[in-house]
Amino acid sequence: MTTAQTPNQAVHPVVRTDPPAVKPPLWDRRFTLYFTARAVSLVGDAMMPVAAALAVGPLYGISGVGLVLGTWTGTFVLLVLFGGVFADRVGARRMMVGADLVRVLTQGVLAAAFFVGAPPFWLLVTMAAVAGAAVAMFQPGVNGMVPLVAREPQRANATLKVADALAQLLGPALAGLLIVLTGAGTVYAIDAGTFVLSALCLGLIRFAPAGTATGTKKSSLRRDLRQGWHEFRSRTWMWAVILIWVAYGVLLFGPLVPLSSALIGARLGPNAYGLAVSSLGVGTVFGGMLALRLRPARPLAAGAVAMVLFTVLPLCVALGAGLPVLLAGHVIGGGAWAFWSVMWATSVQTHTPPEVLNRVTAYELAGSVSGIALGQILAGPATELASPETLLLVSAGTCLAGCVALVSIPAIRTLRRVTLTDGGRPRTG
Repeated sequence: MTTAQTPNQAVHPVVRTDPPAVKPPLWDRRFTLYFTARAVSLVGDAMMPVAAALAVGPLYGISGVGLVLGTWTGTFVLLVLFGGVFADRVGARRMMVGADLVRVLTQGVLAAAFFVGAPPFWLLVTMAAVAGAAVAMFQPGVNGMVPLVAREPQRANATLKVADALAQLLGPALAGLLIVLTGAGTVYAIDAGTFVLSALCLGLIRFAPAGTATGTKKSSLRRDLRQGWHEFRSRTWMWAVILIWVAYGVLLFGPLVPLSSALIGARLGPNAYGLAVSSLGVGTVFGGMLALRLRPARPLAAGAVAMVLFTVLPLCVALGAGLPVLLAGHVIGGGAWAFWSVMWATSVQTHTPPEVLNRVTAYELAGSVSGIALGQILAGPATELASPETLLLVSAGTCLAGCVALVSIPAIRTLRRVTLTDGGRPRTG
């Protein structure tokens, strides 16, 4: 924290609730480069789960796929806090470029291995661990970069969310088609290429003097971690949301994919689940576009109200709805999720000092992802105790209860929207 900013200012920034008369341009050079970097790498990321399932599965079975994906997730969770520290120390952009270059190496090695033949399992696991570590160094900076490249973070976040949704629609279909036509090596090679382009675009971004700070003062790793934790826990609205999201991860988001894919596939066929996933992406696009237009004075309260609609998604699966209702439920759920995501990301970015934003982001990522990972692990054993339909009813109830908790906590309900200066700090007048 700089000497010019008191702890009280960090926790309670002075707000300006009236929007500026003229909106600053979004698509300037910095945001265009950042958007391009994120869009291409998101497409590559969306291809990887399908590539792992279709390429690793035939060689090493379901357990092999699970171990490869689990290694990636576990490495990310273990190292993401350190990624936040390093991003605040040396700058988010530098860390993101470095992480992209590491992933060029991992995906390039796997592409070459698949082109040659069947890669050994130890290589798949090793590259998954290295890639997971790279993502842990990359992801905290994603949040920290937005206030530096866009003076209106909500518009930027909504635009990026639409790009994310489109990537989730395009990436899996492209990966499946390429594996059938050309093999897994092509998919991994394209993924490596997306990281090359991402690194190039990020490297070309230049900041104005107010946004050129490269990080915190030199200090110990332990002190940096402790300061990040202090900044995180000093914001009641932030840690309260993450506690709710841990419960969501265990009881809602974590089990949702394995349970719903099994039920929909058994009842309506595998094509129906693919349509449901695509409908979720369509809803995410609509939610992101809605977030581009609406600027609620209390963003988290508005996001919590929107999340009530996400209850429809697990509910329609649990009740065995027909295909039209099922697809409509996924569209509604995707829209609700996207709108909340934009409100949340914008609140974190605008209520956290730039010099600690990456570390704070790392703590909220660690909490959110760990809950989802636990929910995924417990989904299978839980079906021994209750039917998938019953478990999804629990998920729906959890979603509704979480929304009630969100709007019941004053610190969340009353958090107000703020605007930023070009350097990423709250406006004071």
